[in-house]
Order: sequence, then C-alpha cells, then structure tokens
Amino acid sequence: MSATTPRERRELDPGSCCPDCGGDLRRVGEDVSEILDMVVAQLKVLEVARPKKSCRRCEKMVQVPAPSRPIPGSMASAALLAYILVSKFDDHLPLYRLAEIFARMDEPFCAIGSSTMANDIPDSTLVDWCGRAMKVLKPLIDRIDDDVMRSDLLHADDTPIRVLDRSQRDRGLGKGVKKGRIWAYVRDQRPWAGAAPPGAVYRFAPDWKEEHVREHLQKTEGILQADGYKGYAKLYDPGPDGAVQLREAACWAHLRRDFHDVWTSTGSAIAREALDRIGLRHCA
Repeated sequence: MSATTPRERRELDPGSCCPDCGGDLRRVGEDVSEILDMVVAQLKVLEVARPKKSCRRCEKMVQVPAPSRPIPGSMASAALLAYILVSKFDDHLPLYRLAEIFARMDEPFCAIGSSTMANDIPDSTLVDWCGRAMKVLKPLIDRIDDDVMRSDLLHADDTPIRVLDRSQRDRGLGKGVKKGRIWAYVRDQRPWAGAAPPGAVYRFAPDWKEEHVREHLQKTEGILQADGYKGYAKLYDPGPDGAVQLREAACWAHLRRDFHDVWTSTGSAIAREALDRIGLRHCA
C-alpha cells in the first residue's frame, strides 16, 4: 500500500461503562490493525434537473443551459468513458466482457450467465462510444504525438500484431489474418533527471516496410535508441551536406541476446565474457 491509498478509520468503542461493574471507563491506549478493502465500481444515473423560472416583473424565462457532454446526445459521462477506454486499451478487456461486468453491477444477486440482467449496455453501444470518444481525444493525442516525436532522444521498438485481412474477406475467402506492426516511440528522461515529461506514441502499420518508420520519424532529430531493424539505417546516413538526421544509439538489450544465445548453445567463454562486460556497463 502506498502513502496515497485512501484510509477509513472504524473505531470499535466498548462504550463508557464497564460491562461487569458499571464503572466509568477511561482510555489507556488502543490496538490498531489494517485490512485491505475493495471499493467496488458502481454505475449510477445522474439526473440533471434544470428548473425553469419566470421573472415576476418582465416575464423573462430563465434556465441554466444544459451542461455539455463528451459525446453529444450520449448518456455516457466523462468518467464512464475513461473507465471503458482504460479497460479496453490498457487492461485489454474485450468489450463483450465489459458489457457483462456492467450488467453484474446492477444485478448483484443474479445467476452467472443470466441473460435477464437489468443494466444491459450492448456491445454495439460500447463500440460506438469508444470510436466517438477517440474523436473527442484526437486534439490531445495530436499534441502529445507532436511533442514526443520532436524530442531529441527517442527509444523505438516494434511488435507484431494479428489483423484481419480485409481483401481476403471482401473476396469471400473468410476472415483472413495477416501480420501488422505497432511501433512504440518513447521519451523517458527520468533516469537522468531530465526536464521533459515521459510520453509514448504508438503507430500502426499493416506491414513491416521501412517507409513507415521514415514517415513516423520525419520530424525527429537527435538520437534514436533502437534495435538493428534495417528500416532505421537510412535515417542514420549523412545527407548531401554531411549532416545526419538521427544518430544511432544501439540497444544493449538486443545486442546481448545474440551473445546469450551463443553462450547457452555452445558455452563459449568469449560470449560469457561479453555478457559480463555488458552487465557491468549496464550497472555503471
């Protein structure tokens, strides 16, 4: 538990009279123990009432304007949308499961798997809320993207992701699956007490072509720490004036893997020494 974890004190007071003789009790101390509790999420309906009033002198009608909503015409509050987005994109919770969780919140005693849950938010509604919420957040996403990608030191890496091949589906060949890529570009100056706040930008591409990283990093200058992916190579090459857009900072973690593979498969003393030196350099 951290120092910021909310605390609630429950005092079990024996009263002011002795249970045996009825004499007055005086406080001489207390024993305190801790129990970690969970505050369960709960859905509620906020009724926004706006009374209409008329002026007794001029008959003018007066009413407070309705508050704006993140998604116009939607019942979802900002807090509910934040909960849905974090659950889906950070906790990787499918929306159909989230719909089941919302249903259980309103029916605490219903049978598991019951289809008669009162608080039913359809999957299609959750999908719509996610899409429209991302449009609301687009200006903020663009500002973060621009700020991070203009940093003079970035860490970059990519990971494969399975995506549906629409061309296969459109030709009636079923739900074909192909391999796409997600690139992560990270700014983190905390290890050396830098002033810039940490941030991350994620970019999707349908394939692993090097043209994607050149487009992603077109505004970036300085140092790029990454693996040996060939798509970065041209970004390190000097231009006509001899200047380079990016300087390469090779990743020790990726380099170490090859020495580790050789050492585990052959027991090479040279590979073992390389691992030891990398370890000392990392600790330093």
